[in-house]
Amino acid sequence: MSLSIRNQLPGTVTAIATGEVMATVKVRLGSGQEVTAAITLDSVKDLGLAEGSKVRTLVKSTEVSLATGPVTGLSIRNQIPGTVVEVATGGAMAGVKVAVDGGELTAAITADAVADLGLAAGTPVVALIKSTEVSLATA
Repeated sequence: MSLSIRNQLPGTVTAIATGEVMATVKVRLGSGQEVTAAITLDSVKDLGLAEGSKVRTLVKSTEVSLATGPVTGLSIRNQIPGTVVEVATGGAMAGVKVAVDGGELTAAITADAVADLGLAAGTPVVALIKSTEVSLATA
């Protein structure tokens, strides 16, 4: 199956915490970085997820925010450091490609944000992704 979601990073499930309807699934990426996905309990069961399961983390580019340094005092669990490799700016929006350990992420952000943050190739950034915006697919 082909997907329009550009951000796909492979990893391994390291922990699952379940509730009545939702679960948080911790995934260790190849780089050692940990990502948390908040998905339905039905999805955990349907995918047959358990510790050690191989998965792909999937995140739409519109759900990736960028910061120019680590952020504290924030509920966003997923903070992945990287370096901007390309910025494609249009009239209103921009696509920012970020090299991260083990792959690449694309963020769709406003052109104003690119200018305000001074983003260009070589800029160190932190990709911020809410756990509710991370989907999982079995590998």
